[in-house]
Amino acid sequence: MKLKRPALKGPLAIPAFRAIWLGFALSSFGGTVQAVGAAWLMTSIAGSADWVALVQASTTLPIMLFSIFAGALADNFDRRQIMLVAQTFMFLASLLLVALTQWGAMTPMLLLGFTFLIGCGTALNNPAWQASIGDVVPRNQVPAAVSLNSVAFNISRSVGPALGGLVVAAAGAVTAFAINAVSYVALIAALLRAGPRKAADPLPRESLGPAVATGLRYVFMSPNIEIILLRAFLFGFAGVSLQALLPVIARDALQGGPLVFGALLGAFGFGAVIGGVFGRHVRERLSGEWYLRVFILTFAAVLAAISLLHSLPLALIAMPFAGASWLLTLSFLNISVQLATPRWVVGRALAAYQTAAFGGMALGSWVWGVVAENWGIDTALQFAALAMLVGAATGLRFAMPSLSHTNLDPVNRFQEPPLQIDLQQRSGPIVISVEYTIPAANLSRFLRAMAERRRVRRRNGAVEWTLMRDLENADLWVETYHVANWTEYLRHHRRTTHVDAEVTDIILALHAGPDRPKVRRMLVRPPRPGDASPAAQDPTQFG
Repeated sequence: MKLKRPALKGPLAIPAFRAIWLGFALSSFGGTVQAVGAAWLMTSIAGSADWVALVQASTTLPIMLFSIFAGALADNFDRRQIMLVAQTFMFLASLLLVALTQWGAMTPMLLLGFTFLIGCGTALNNPAWQASIGDVVPRNQVPAAVSLNSVAFNISRSVGPALGGLVVAAAGAVTAFAINAVSYVALIAALLRAGPRKAADPLPRESLGPAVATGLRYVFMSPNIEIILLRAFLFGFAGVSLQALLPVIARDALQGGPLVFGALLGAFGFGAVIGGVFGRHVRERLSGEWYLRVFILTFAAVLAAISLLHSLPLALIAMPFAGASWLLTLSFLNISVQLATPRWVVGRALAAYQTAAFGGMALGSWVWGVVAENWGIDTALQFAALAMLVGAATGLRFAMPSLSHTNLDPVNRFQEPPLQIDLQQRSGPIVISVEYTIPAANLSRFLRAMAERRRVRRRNGAVEWTLMRDLENADLWVETYHVANWTEYLRHHRRTTHVDAEVTDIILALHAGPDRPKVRRMLVRPPRPGDASPAAQDPTQFG
């Protein structure tokens, strides 16, 4: 059964989302104009085409390098504050860029440095904004909200380069930089008024290193998310070929100039906008895997057609299909990550998704450039089309998960037990054992459930998980696992979702004891003979 999706106008009826979305749209437009200005300025102050290419690289490199860390921050700090810091940082960097360019003090290295700084701001902002969508709109409107974000980005991408070129031609690069600086103001104002706020957490924040490790562990122990990341990497790797080679396609394959390149880019962006508006109707009629497969195959067909036909009119007809496929595939993968991830780790999961997608694009840009240089543009596009077909065939083994009815809200069943010692939250390690009575008739089902239990326990933070069987009582099974300290034990239970609890319910149904399984929580202490005074039993001595 297909899930009925709300219309795109649904999220826009929410004032907080509407204000931030409009600010995001303006900021995206300003960033596109700034990119045109920076590329043009670099052609004026540096004689090498390599320097011009580095402008784009310096903007996207921080997204690859820092997204995971930004995702950890988004999950542990107020997302509104993170976005305010990021937007203010980019605003100030843009003002300084305007000033230095106006004074004639800009150099190639300085320009790359400023575009890198603005890219760092983007890397910090994106996971917080995408993770906060679920804080601002209801869960059933997340797909529409993500699509609206993609539509805003692609409108700026299709209109921005043309207007950026006009601005640079009429008033110079410094005006383009000034427009970008002003574009941050609306979003900053919206965040100051009513930005998304992360729910207060009574537990201490995770340190950055452990938070990153926790996020990566969750991602790579979640089969659904792993499949999404794999598909994102493969699509980014093959799909970036068109955009990476588009200037050369316009110049060599279509015998055109800047106007032809701009027209192709505009057609791509136009298709993305149309896809964002009408793609919802396709999504309602197809399963997730077929939805993805249709647009992957469409993109492959466009690559093949452009490589074979060498016709500008046909290329202009084909490019909107590529733009729609690009937007709908990536936004669908983004939505899938959000629906496959509980709120406590969604920022880190989205950061992992960005790293996978951008990593595929970065690798693909290099690979297809090398192929085009050595064997020609047509060959590169045809091999990219074959790579797209491989991505579609991957779905036969790693199909997109169905997430329509997955409940990843916290189950909140756990009650903190009364303790007989003055345990501090940092005290540990803590060892937990759970004793089950399992009749022989239930054994195979129990072992299958415990295999899933092991994955859930470890994914939510447990280590050294074991399952033991009593040699004298064959029906007695003992599950044990460790956590670093009492805080991590409480955090482990707070991360349990309704889906995780389904495994617990299966195991409880198989347990045949007269009471619920016996749970023991024990503090690991090194032996110290003769040290039995109450003061010596302070567990913080060993925490």
